[in-house]
Amino acid sequence: MNRLEPNALLAISTGVALALLLTTASLFGEPGNTVKYVVSAVLCAGAFVLLNGRMARLMKRPAVQPMIHAGAPATAIWAGLFPMIVIAMACAPVFFLGRDFGLLIIIAAVIFGLTVDSAVRANRT
Repeated sequence: MNRLEPNALLAISTGVALALLLTTASLFGEPGNTVKYVVSAVLCAGAFVLLNGRMARLMKRPAVQPMIHAGAPATAIWAGLFPMIVIAMACAPVFFLGRDFGLLIIIAAVIFGLTVDSAVRANRT
């Protein structure tokens, strides 16, 4: 394979943005929450990836497709918004010092889980 699969690249870039958010929240947020932030991010992203398919089958939703399709190039542009949203979230701790950013971490972890789930689904097809 000569190139990376676009959904995997999306998951990697969103993961890097989540790491940036974890770093800024740990440095500029409420002191002593670093472990809580990392554990929350890992658990939420992992739970989303593991449970999303099961919940889709349980609720009888149609099969979930990968976010980026080769036949529709515009999906790459729309999917590129996910890392940008998480990077924008990473700016919040810099401007709002000393607060707890746990909810922001959970939201970003779910977005990361969505991109990882998309990469896994793209790898299966």
